[in-house]
Amino acid sequence: MSWLVLALSGVLEAVWATALGKSEGFSRLVPSLIFAVALAGSMGGLAYAMRDLPVGTAYAVWVGIGAVLTVLYSMLTGGESVNTLKIVFLVLIVGSVVGLKAAH
Repeated sequence: MSWLVLALSGVLEAVWATALGKSEGFSRLVPSLIFAVALAGSMGGLAYAMRDLPVGTAYAVWVGIGAVLTVLYSMLTGGESVNTLKIVFLVLIVGSVVGLKAAH
């Protein structure tokens, strides 16, 4: 259960990171509210997962999921360029997250 909660928390990390960028320094209400709700859910889920998982592993998986999804969203919406090297490094991050799960 902790791994599932951790994965969902990683997804929420991508949501709050994206909302933070769209909030334009908290000057836009809706993205700012989305940021706050997603941040609370993401941190709460991470804290829950850390009851059963080592801190380093949980944090690395959480950041890895959030980072990959944030970059992919930005690439898909045209906010960031797409190139082969970026894709390779994103795949390496995903492989590292899977490896941490497998090594647990």
